[in-house]
Amino acid sequence: MRPLRAAALAALMLALPGCSVAGAAGDGSGGSGGQKTRLVIGYQSKTINTVTAGTLLRSLGYLEKRLGDGYTVEWQDHDTGAPITAKMVAGKVDIGSMGDYPLLINASRTQGIDAARTELVSITGYNLRGALNMVVVPKDSGAKTLIDLKGARISTSVGSAGHGTLVQALERAGIDPVAGVETVNQQPPVGASALESGGVHAYAQFVAWPGLLVFQDKARLLYDGAALNVPTFHGVVLRRAYAKEHPEVVDAFLKAQIDATRYLHEHPLQAAETVARATGLPPEVVYLYNGPGGISTFDVTLKPRLRAAHEHDVPYLKRIGDGFSGVDVAAFVNDTYLRKAYGPAYDADAASTANPARISGTDPVCSVPVDDPATASELWLSGESVTRPAATPTCLLRQIAKAGQEGAPAIRAAYVPDATTGTRWFADRSVWVRDPAAGKNARFLPFTTEDGARAYLGAHPGAAAVSYADALKAAGARGDSR
Repeated sequence: MRPLRAAALAALMLALPGCSVAGAAGDGSGGSGGQKTRLVIGYQSKTINTVTAGTLLRSLGYLEKRLGDGYTVEWQDHDTGAPITAKMVAGKVDIGSMGDYPLLINASRTQGIDAARTELVSITGYNLRGALNMVVVPKDSGAKTLIDLKGARISTSVGSAGHGTLVQALERAGIDPVAGVETVNQQPPVGASALESGGVHAYAQFVAWPGLLVFQDKARLLYDGAALNVPTFHGVVLRRAYAKEHPEVVDAFLKAQIDATRYLHEHPLQAAETVARATGLPPEVVYLYNGPGGISTFDVTLKPRLRAAHEHDVPYLKRIGDGFSGVDVAAFVNDTYLRKAYGPAYDADAASTANPARISGTDPVCSVPVDDPATASELWLSGESVTRPAATPTCLLRQIAKAGQEGAPAIRAAYVPDATTGTRWFADRSVWVRDPAAGKNARFLPFTTEDGARAYLGAHPGAAAVSYADALKAAGARGDSR
């Protein structure tokens, strides 16, 4: 659909108030005549940065347990935030979770309707640099950098967080996001099929679609959203009218979300398997984002840096298309409910951006502590109920080489952080560099994209690009101690 402005208008029109607002809880008033209070939750099962307010929370049953018999919970699954917003405008959904750009659209569409007006009350997960959104291309694409996409057809969901990243990235690359490319407005699964069939040249989406396509060997990562160095996140919105009528439901929901977040931190592999079963996504992809040190940091608190990022997003969203005039972000954000549910540690935790879920332990091959989140890596072998920590990507390569030599179980996944941005990625899908000037445990450096590797090589003349196979072979030869 061209031009971009028309596509954006079509997306925003999804949320236009086409009928009067009637509370989704209207089927019951809870305790009166035996009727139950109804709560309708809109969520995105495959958008796994929202699992603590959606897929995982639903699977664990924490909310229903907290609410008890006087309430009924209806879960509605969607691919993007736009239909959730449309239903909230119409009073058909009470609580919803979506990404930063859709949250702003949600606010703009509901603020003028008192019964539909929404508030942002918690965060599900975030990435401080923006790595939740990425641009991928077919494996055999000749595109090596974003500049190569000038004039290309790019699939995205207009108004989504992935679209917002694309717009900002194109502008930084000197490409007009309207005239310089052809944007095709598609739902994530439709766009993925279009990329595979050759209908589009690139695909700009949010978690977990880029990681899924790369893991399935159907695409190659061209642009890591972390290059923007602008935080991106997903959050929870609720209809203020519903919250005023049922504050106990809001309190139960937020406490259940906190419980689900704690469960994810304490049982990361089990959580990944649970989400995988519910969504059909490979557990290895879920764990890439949601595991310790993953691309997503799960923390419910409304952090100042995320609020600032939302303010930063407003002008970009205005340029995406007609129908969005702006949002009073300060008025949209309300942490009152969360403060009550969270307790006295709220302010301290809201001020911190340290990932509460970290890879730790002792590296079994390099025999050193795994204590630096910037280099901590992880190996997941088939049939094992726990993963193996690695102090550095080089140490991880040695673990993989040793496992192969000893006939260990097959590798399910191996994860490494980008040497510059910290974005966690699959070791065998990373771009590798060997730097002989680095210490023996830091000699091999992974990058999510060729751009990142090229920048490092430019600043380190003695370094050289190597294939994953060659890096693995060299690392396994006497620990590459030469």
